This record gives sequence, C-alpha cells and structure tokens, in this order.
Amino acid sequence: MGTYVITGGASGIGAAIGTQLQSEGHQIIVVDIQQADIVADLSSAEGRVAAIAAIKDATQNELTGLVTCAGVGSHVPDRGLIASVNYFGTVELIEGLRPALAEHGASVLLISSNSAPMATNPEYVDALLANDETSAIRIAATMAGQPVYSGSKQAVTRWMRKNTQAYAAQGIRMNAIGPGYTRTPLTSAAENDDTYGPAIKQFIESIPIGRPGLPQDMADAASFLLSDKAGFICGAMLFVDGGHDAMLRPDEF
Repeated sequence: MGTYVITGGASGIGAAIGTQLQSEGHQIIVVDIQQADIVADLSSAEGRVAAIAAIKDATQNELTGLVTCAGVGSHVPDRGLIASVNYFGTVELIEGLRPALAEHGASVLLISSNSAPMATNPEYVDALLANDETSAIRIAATMAGQPVYSGSKQAVTRWMRKNTQAYAAQGIRMNAIGPGYTRTPLTSAAENDDTYGPAIKQFIESIPIGRPGLPQDMADAASFLLSDKAGFICGAMLFVDGGHDAMLRPDEF
C-alpha cells in the first residue's frame, strides 16, 4: 500500500478522498490550514516552502501520490487569495515535490473545476501561467469572484497539460478532475439561504443526471485516476459534474 499526501484534506472533497484511500489500505498525510497532519498556509510562498519541507520529512520521499485539493471559492472577498491558493498553492507544491514524486513513479491528481472552461480574463490567466503572482493578484483585485476562481482552475488545468509530457518522462502521471456542484455542509447551508437558495436549487435541477454531486463521487473518481487501473491515463481532465459540462458546451470538445 502507498502513502498519499492530500492538501485541503481536512474537510469536504479532500476529506472524502482521504477516507476513500484509507479504506483501500493507504497511508494518508493531510496538509491543511488547520486540523491536519501538516499545518501549512499555501497562500504564501513561505508557507508553500514550509509545506514542501514538512511533506518530504513526513514521507521520507516514500511518496505514492499527491492530491492538490486545497482551494478557496469565488465568494472570498480577497480575490488575490483565490489566485495564490488555487494556482500557486497547487503548482509550486507539485514542482517542489517533483524529485520525490519521480523517485517512485507517483501519481498526481489536481482538483480543477467544471467552471475551468468558463469565460475569464486572459491577462489574469497568462499571469498565472507565467508564475507572476504579483501581477495575478493585481489583476484579480479588479475582477469579480467567479472569473477569478474559474480562471485559477483553467490555469491549473492548462499547466498540467503543458507539463504532462515532461512529468511523464520521469514516471509521474498527472491528471485532474473537474467537480461540478457538490453538496457539502457549506453548500447545503447556502441551498437553504433565503437569498441564494432559490437560484442554487434551480441550478441543481439543471444537472442532467438529476442530483447534485457528493464528495464520495469525487473520491471515487480520484481513487480510480490515482490507481494502477488508470495507468494509461495521463494529462486528462475528467469532468465529474453529472453531465453539466456536456450540456453547457455540447459543441466544444
């Protein structure tokens, strides 16, 4: 059995993935801002460096897989925080752990979103992909929350695809999942909110499969992509959204 590191693994989708992998006999190391095996703040460069060092120490380079689930949503008032955590907190961690991942031919799963293809500011995405955190934060501050969030997920997915070949040459498989609306305690509260609830419920009703996603849906997809059963899947983005992406973009493939 292997050792998997999960950022953002203390709650929500990350916790569900951790529980699933543990049920399969794997050791799980959770990295999160609180209530975690490794407490780290991935919103800062210093926090990312500290997290990388702590992960190396905890795993002794015996790293089977990495799941980058840490992220913040579009509702966060600090738009720059969305860019810093969602993009740089993902990419810098993967890059920093690359030698350890290569040593054992590890698998990496990035948590993207089915909102990644949505319209956003190209200049913002370009700044992210150029690893220019200062410019990305500056541009994000001028944008609404949703395009900042979706842009961060688009950039993460594009980074993965751009780097798939180089990582695969070292024996590292990288894939991503794009969760759609997922029912968690946080989103359930929003569903019952007098202001936002009706719109959210209408959105849920539009999901082709007829129900919202559950954290376990994401965990099942993650478990498969991390496993040897997905050994020939590399550089893929799997939408786990009940058919929403296909409904919204039927001719874009």
